[in-house]
Amino acid sequence: MPRFMKLLNNISRSQAIYRHSRISATDLQSGHYAYALAICREPGRSQEELAQELCVNKSTVARNLNYLEETGYVTRQALPNDKRQFSVFPTEKLLTVLPEIKQASGEWMALLSEGIPAEELAVFDAVLLRMQDKARQIIKQQEENK
Repeated sequence: MPRFMKLLNNISRSQAIYRHSRISATDLQSGHYAYALAICREPGRSQEELAQELCVNKSTVARNLNYLEETGYVTRQALPNDKRQFSVFPTEKLLTVLPEIKQASGEWMALLSEGIPAEELAVFDAVLLRMQDKARQIIKQQEENK
């Protein structure tokens, strides 16, 4: 399985290209869609929570949120107990483009999985979920050992 990560990476990059071509909000870049979905799924979550969910470092989250805030897609509010941390909320602009993001993602999955039996997709999904959980455990252990 040495090509496993490369194959997943190529599929992910292809999805980014497909989604970007299907969404009218041309000021959103491919990396912003994951932020948009996560923020809309749970408005008010902290930047740290976003970093954990998206498996990126805090500075990457801050940089992407700066862009999304400057372009009017999100707002940030300082947490009352820690003024250095922010809760992130979608704006009406983001909520307007969200259906397009979801539709493009759904179309991509339908095209990608066409002809693959549902049972195989379920097994594949379960294996990927287990691998994701293991990857997160490994990273958490590394951070604890620092």
